Amino acid sequence: MKPTPPGWPRISSGIFYVDAAAAIDFLVAAFGFAVRVRIDGDNNTIEHSELTFGDDGLIMVSSIGPRNPTKTSPQRLGRMTTQAMSVFVDDVDAHCAHARAAGAVIVSEPKTTDYGEGYWVDRTYECTDPEGHAWWFMQRLSTSSAPQP
Repeated sequence: MKPTPPGWPRISSGIFYVDAAAAIDFLVAAFGFAVRVRIDGDNNTIEHSELTFGDDGLIMVSSIGPRNPTKTSPQRLGRMTTQAMSVFVDDVDAHCAHARAAGAVIVSEPKTTDYGEGYWVDRTYECTDPEGHAWWFMQRLSTSSAPQP
């Protein structure tokens, strides 16, 4: 594969919100994202934005509406969701406490899971943002050196 453009990971995701401007503020305050690009539209909409997380995380956030007629938010689906974002952090317990204080709804408290010999041990929590998008934040506690099947 050819290298990606500078500043772009191999894969990223776009997330759509009814109130994308408020969502961006929340994602920065609660989860630690940073705004790299923000293109505001009419009526407090976001035409396009790029939010970074660390050196290699990138999501795009946009408003639903006429420009994105086939996109929606869990807020408009009875809080049902079709995707969950997964993000590795350095300290999942501290991240969870910070996210909770900023208004994230904690669906499952931080829990350590050992996936068995040949795999890894993670500590993970799940939360939702104000419009109901699902987020998993994980911390890798150990990685096995045993060969994987």
